[in-house]
Amino acid sequence: MTTVQSGSGAPRTEQMKAKFSEVISQLAAAGALIVLFIYLTFASDNFLTSHNLLNVGTQTAVTAIVAMGMTMVIITAGIDLSVGAVAALAGVVATLLMVDSHVAIPIAIVAGMAVGAVCGLISGFMITVALITPFIATLGTMSVARGMANITTDAVAVSGVPPEFRWLGQGELLTIPVPILITVAVAIVIHLTLTRTRFGRHAYAIGSNEEAAKLSGVPVRAVLIGVYVVCGALAGLGGLIAASRVNSGQPSYGVGLELDVIAAAVIGGASLFGGRGTVVGTLIGAFLIALIRNGSVLLDINVFYQTIIIGAVIWAAVAWDGLRRRRLSGEV
Repeated sequence: MTTVQSGSGAPRTEQMKAKFSEVISQLAAAGALIVLFIYLTFASDNFLTSHNLLNVGTQTAVTAIVAMGMTMVIITAGIDLSVGAVAALAGVVATLLMVDSHVAIPIAIVAGMAVGAVCGLISGFMITVALITPFIATLGTMSVARGMANITTDAVAVSGVPPEFRWLGQGELLTIPVPILITVAVAIVIHLTLTRTRFGRHAYAIGSNEEAAKLSGVPVRAVLIGVYVVCGALAGLGGLIAASRVNSGQPSYGVGLELDVIAAAVIGGASLFGGRGTVVGTLIGAFLIALIRNGSVLLDINVFYQTIIIGAVIWAAVAWDGLRRRRLSGEV
């Protein structure tokens, strides 16, 4: 009797340890965010103003939205390096449709997100059918998407976009910037998807142990493709918001965006080994990066120091994730 109870209790104990460790990671990131917020409040008179805080939220929107898609990918133990190029391509396609074909703005927005979804579909197909590793598959998608963005525009920004398009990235609804409202809506949808749907549970299962997930009847190929499609669509949405903010399609947009969104997810507690990650943690990571950059501007800190600080934070987050895994496996 005792043996059975201890055996059945062991997995539950491991799950509790893993959950506790994940919560600690999020609390650490949240603590860093709070400390930085308090410091900037006293260090700069311009920080704690409604204008600046709303500006931070608006500037964080693109990174946060794309990072939530990246979190879903990372949960499955994958990676998507194409999000920056896909965002640029989506923005270019949408603005070209509006300028050259006089397509209605809502239809152009849907088309831009569809372009991102198709890019994600291609990446998912390469990973699950062609059996190319996510790193290489999405690296290829990044190259193709960036090339297409430059070819379709001759590497020149698309101008002449209808001024109404600015509402997506610059508009307000009840005094709240539209990008912030979109971020909140996306966060709710992705959170519910990961925590309340079979698709979300399958994504975590694949990231934890893909072979065990297959043996349990999880449709691994379909879930992986779906995750990359969602990530691509959100990258497209982020690209559309960015294009709206400057009211033009920029084929050069998004260079380095993939690093920011991966950093946001990892800082927020997502494990690059898969199986762990939350929307709340990713939002914390995205806003921590945003505050570092905003604070650097307010305090007149050299822009290159921003990248050093963010890089050090990423080191700390990844090192903590490695230590956490070793402790859970009993290696430490």
